[in-house]
Amino acid sequence: MTEDSHEAAAHENVPSRQRKRFPGISSRAYEHPADRSALVALRKLTGFDTVFKAMSGLLPERSLRLLFLSDSVRVGDAQFAHLHAMLRDACYILDLEKVPAMYVAQDPKPNAMCIGLDEPIIVVTTGLVELLDEEEMRAVVGHEVGHALSGHSVYRTILLFLTNLALKVAWIPLGNVAIMAIVTALREWFRKSELSADRAGLLVGQDLQASMRGLMKIAGGNHLHEMNVDAFLEQAAEYEAGGDLRDSVLKILNVLPRTHPFTTVRAAELKKWAESRDYQRIMDGHYPRRQDDKDTSVTDSFRDSAAHYADTVRGSKDPLMKLVGDIAGGAGDLGGKLRDRFTGGGGGNGGNGGRATDGGSGGDGGDQGPGKS
Repeated sequence: MTEDSHEAAAHENVPSRQRKRFPGISSRAYEHPADRSALVALRKLTGFDTVFKAMSGLLPERSLRLLFLSDSVRVGDAQFAHLHAMLRDACYILDLEKVPAMYVAQDPKPNAMCIGLDEPIIVVTTGLVELLDEEEMRAVVGHEVGHALSGHSVYRTILLFLTNLALKVAWIPLGNVAIMAIVTALREWFRKSELSADRAGLLVGQDLQASMRGLMKIAGGNHLHEMNVDAFLEQAAEYEAGGDLRDSVLKILNVLPRTHPFTTVRAAELKKWAESRDYQRIMDGHYPRRQDDKDTSVTDSFRDSAAHYADTVRGSKDPLMKLVGDIAGGAGDLGGKLRDRFTGGGGGNGGNGGRATDGGSGGDGGDQGPGKS
């Protein structure tokens, strides 16, 4: 039997599709730069998984598994069969060998999550199942499978544990300060991991409009006839650029307690990625392979992350980000001029030479400034 025949036999219950499959794809292919740099660094830590699995006795994972098993509906061939087919399909497309357990929990609030230390489990609420159509739901299932492939479920479980712990010790003076500092950092990482998983959802569904519709419904409910994708994306642009410095500070304060980016921001980020060369290369079959993950450079990953944040600051229309860029650029100009003044780089060869040197130094400093800030 050929390799293709083996694959076909292993996935005989997967529905027929016109979507592309990505054998051996590494999660690095779709991960947001900030998410990827953190994960690459953590994977390089010898014994990291062992340490956190040793902590499993302290974490509520076993309790959560029993809770979902006893008080939710496990997805399978006999229950929510259409979701089970989507789940198997998503794992087939992203080449995730072991299909995670999936549960439907009664909750009118649309939500989904992937948690677990030893083995990830996916939970979707009835509110989400009832809200989304088949293609929109396919993107969500792909989103959660992306979390599983990236290993996000481990850190999500830790985040849940630390958040609950912070609530329990909140009455102790300064007792939760250190914990909340860790929680805040984890939330910032997790918001970026959500952007990664949105990309995985698009790779599974391969329908950008369905992904957009799903995000709009999560924001505004099941009223598609009252909503418009272009207008929804205009909200993201208005949110990004609008207001003054006071609004910039309020944006930061609003997002700090959240584990997910705002829905309009997610939509805009996903559309930008779908139009990028990176996405097209993946669709053409050119992507990082899982077998090469062990050889990934931590330094290169951090450099990519820093470059992304630098580009974000440079390209942002947010008043605070523009101010940061202007200050950094001004500092670069000043630094270049001071360097030339004290090293003689600007004055020895005449006026034109001095001006050319100042201009070059100022330009370089301006480009690098946001990356350093």
